[in-house]
Formats: sequence, C-alpha cells, structure tokens
Amino acid sequence: MKKIMSATQARQQFFKVIQHVEKPGMTVTLTVNGNAKVVMMAYEDYEGWMETLEIMQDKPLMKDIAKALKSKKLITWEEAKKNLDL
Repeated sequence: MKKIMSATQARQQFFKVIQHVEKPGMTVTLTVNGNAKVVMMAYEDYEGWMETLEIMQDKPLMKDIAKALKSKKLITWEEAKKNLDL
C-alpha cells in the first residue's frame, strides 16, 4: 500500500512514516508544493529493486534467462544444486 504526503507532514510524523514503510511493499511518496519528489520504502525492498535492475542490465544473463524460459526444461532442486556446486 502506498501513501502520499507532503514533506512537512512527513517531518511532523517521521517515526510513523518509518514504521509504515519498514513493512514489505509499503511506500510513502513525499511531495513538495504538490509535486512528488521522493519515495520512501523499506531497505529490503530497495535492495531487491537494485538487484533486479542489475540483473536486467546484464544482457548475457537476460539472454540466458529468456533462453531458459523458452526451453521450459525443468530440473530438480538436487540437479540445480549439483550444477551450481552447492
């Protein structure tokens, strides 16, 4: 769930805002003069977004993912661990 509030409101309720956004999937968009300027989210969510962006920018990896999705070949968890040397 996302909330929208002014920077002034957020400053007045700062710790409540932190409590809201620390839950997964929760965001607060902060506005200045009615214009969205900043989005606050849980650090774990942020890390997930950043990791996703890194993966999406890795063209060889994205090609491998697309190829794997097209092949629809399934392997067991045991096979995956063996292939990854885990």
